[in-house]
Amino acid sequence: MGYINITKDNIDKEHICCAMSGKQSLAKKEWLKQRFDEGLVFYRSEERGKCFIEYIPAENAWIPIDADGWIYIDCLWVAGSLKGHGHSSMLLSKCIEDAKAQDKKGICILCAEGRKREFLADPKFLTYKGFQVADVSDCGINLMYLPIKEGVTPPKFKDCAKHPHVNERGFVLYYTDQCPFTCYWVPKVQEIAKEHNIPFKVIHITDKDAAQNVPAPVTTYALFKDGQFLTQSIQSDKKFLALAEIKLS
Repeated sequence: MGYINITKDNIDKEHICCAMSGKQSLAKKEWLKQRFDEGLVFYRSEERGKCFIEYIPAENAWIPIDADGWIYIDCLWVAGSLKGHGHSSMLLSKCIEDAKAQDKKGICILCAEGRKREFLADPKFLTYKGFQVADVSDCGINLMYLPIKEGVTPPKFKDCAKHPHVNERGFVLYYTDQCPFTCYWVPKVQEIAKEHNIPFKVIHITDKDAAQNVPAPVTTYALFKDGQFLTQSIQSDKKFLALAEIKLS
């Protein structure tokens, strides 16, 4: 199977795997369009489905890391019928080749400590491919790296990501338009929180500088409760009520 490089020249006519159509797709595509000039690369399979890699020079990544000279993988996702055919390895190889061509120090990516967690890379796959743990956040999210050059200093989390915390009671959510499903679920959770009088503050991150200073290792979706980081997993209205310990009648 071949792969298509999504660029600002073809993005309007190509699907982007994680969102096939509708409002979610438009929001994600707009976010991508604004990143291409910053070096973002997006490859997907020719076959329709969830099979793609998205990466960017780490200086322009929307997460709080110190990783100048590295490539940061926003997302490497292969799912459904496309799993088990070597696509993850092939897509990762494209990123490695690109990093070498750009004379980068190496590649880094987020994963969950000890296990696969929603919207984070699989640590077992990364370890198999030679990645090592560069840094660990208090919330159990790791920054892993694959050096290309010898003797380089590993990337690391900024303090705000290494020790995620907010000084507010109730629920606080940071999110971006990087995932196409935030624009769908965040308003629904806002509505259900208001309906049940649940304290819920939303902070929509719309620029790189703000994203690089979010008090969490993940900026696509970072939900806190009473100051503590809860999850990077996008919540439906029902899941959110469960977190808030509200029972539906």
